[in-house]
Amino acid sequence: MSSIGWVGIGVMGRSMCGHLLQAGHSVKVHTRTKSSAQSVLAVGAEWCERPGDVARGSEFIFTIVGYPADVRSVYLDQGGILDQSASGSVVIDMTTSEPSLAREIYAAARKRGVFSLDAPVSGGDLGARNATLAIMAGGDEDAFDRTLPLFEKMGKNVRLMGQAGAGQHTKMSNQILIAGTMVGVVESLLYAVRSGLDMDAVIDVIGSGAAGSWSINNLGRRIAKDDYNPGFFIKHFVKDMGIALAEARRMGIALPGLALVEQLYVAAMAQGLENMGTQALYRALKHVNGMR
Repeated sequence: MSSIGWVGIGVMGRSMCGHLLQAGHSVKVHTRTKSSAQSVLAVGAEWCERPGDVARGSEFIFTIVGYPADVRSVYLDQGGILDQSASGSVVIDMTTSEPSLAREIYAAARKRGVFSLDAPVSGGDLGARNATLAIMAGGDEDAFDRTLPLFEKMGKNVRLMGQAGAGQHTKMSNQILIAGTMVGVVESLLYAVRSGLDMDAVIDVIGSGAAGSWSINNLGRRIAKDDYNPGFFIKHFVKDMGIALAEARRMGIALPGLALVEQLYVAAMAQGLENMGTQALYRALKHVNGMR
């Protein structure tokens, strides 16, 4: 069994960390508010007061936090994770963050004899709970191979995509596709409801044909139940789309569809929906269309 440090016990991290505990690993945890960690503390995790504290004596240190600024702070601040990590340990950031920051952390880690992986995930709260996440990693193959048995406790589709930053670039590709798909899901269901159709009946049919997708079959069902609780926060999706658009500008490519979807979600945030799930775009566009 491995000694593990974990920073970030949110919608995703709670279940992911829990799977490692259930597998018998020793886990030290930190999150912004200790109350958020009660579910994992109750089953054997050890609480740490600061992010850097989880790294002491840990062979693997995982993080899944909110924003790139949070990633930078927990890894690179004085007394942070890299300062406290032992030579030969592996740090794994599972936050969706900036590829350039992943490369910066990788370089800083190597100077300390520490291995670094960027390994964002896809699959939402359901994938985290069921340990069926897609995990896309960037970094050295040796570090990936050492970490793979732990990844496999959290996900079903685990892949090394290339060197440092490649995991984040893959996640940007994922988010670009999700963005376009979510607009299609929401507009399809708005049209169905306005035309007098039963939403679940529509999903039953179109979700099993050429238009089928994870989003229509999972988030569409939540919309039908008027369930806008977050499997993934709108505010974090806007962050992700901003990273992807910035990377696209750097690479000199135009992504007009993504730019449009980002603006629709920014409008949803302006309506106060930032802490709802991405499916709450339905509520935002329903409001625009004057629908109750």
